[in-house]
Amino acid sequence: MHNQMMSKNLPKLIVILGPTASGKSDLAIKLALRLSSGQAKKKFGINGVEIVSADSRQIYKEMDIGTAKPSKKELGTIPHYLINLIKPNQEFNVAIYKKLALESIKKIQNQGKMPFLVGGTGLYIQAVVDNIEFPAIPANKALRRKLERKTEKELFKIYKKLDSEGAKFIDRKNKRRLIRAIEVSQITKKPFWKQREKGTPLFNVLMIGINLPQKELEKRINKRIEKMFRLDLEKEVRRLIKKYGWKISPLQTIGYQEWINYLNKKPSLTKEGVKKNIILHTLQFTKRQMTWFSAHGGSVSGGKKEERIRWIKNYHQAEKLIKKFLLE
Repeated sequence: MHNQMMSKNLPKLIVILGPTASGKSDLAIKLALRLSSGQAKKKFGINGVEIVSADSRQIYKEMDIGTAKPSKKELGTIPHYLINLIKPNQEFNVAIYKKLALESIKKIQNQGKMPFLVGGTGLYIQAVVDNIEFPAIPANKALRRKLERKTEKELFKIYKKLDSEGAKFIDRKNKRRLIRAIEVSQITKKPFWKQREKGTPLFNVLMIGINLPQKELEKRINKRIEKMFRLDLEKEVRRLIKKYGWKISPLQTIGYQEWINYLNKKPSLTKEGVKKNIILHTLQFTKRQMTWFSAHGGSVSGGKKEERIRWIKNYHQAEKLIKKFLLE
């Protein structure tokens, strides 16, 4: 309770989260435009809204279609931070993300504006909201080389033995993340999951989560992936491979990794098969995202634990929560 009272005096931050394809960007832009009108500025004493992305893949340049990046028009409507920031072959991790996100949020607040933190990467959001301190464990090159030779399936098996709790939430298709989690667990002899320390809160946070019925989410995922193929995702993948090769970690993620067998002319795999695999993997991923959000912010259906995430079904519910929060 004491912490809650203290956080009331901190600068405000609004988080909009949810699984892939749930409509976070659209909702955030619509709300930001509404709150940037002259009338809203007057009422809430803010100078407009700017958006900080919490997406672990949209941070990369050149990866536009497979990461479902907002269009140039959308990015031009409301200023966005941490999109198209680094090249796909550059080293990036959650500790770097946290530093850049906090700098962006401070910059927005210094202009008298309200920051929206928007995305579906749970660890990135938690890093900022809970001011997580990450273990400064240097890379073990020999161990990494050994682990690099293993498949995602083998790495996940190793990690699960070291940290059964963390295995519930980790993206089991993300080779780089699995290797890092194994590395930290083995070097420190402690589960990776338990090594993240919460710091003193930096913000008074309102967390809004989009909770869509499963059928609706499936429909949106299908629609999104159809659009990716219409925009020529294959061409984007071929261009990235030609420039960087398969080995870079952003290409070991959903929407990109499914092409490897097709492009290597494995006879059994058609373009339609690639599409089906991307849809299936995306659906599986959204389930893991929801497990993460439930574990870190209260379950969708409600429960006895502290409900940090306010789950909404439509724009009006979100607008009502935000207006109340801004007037507090």
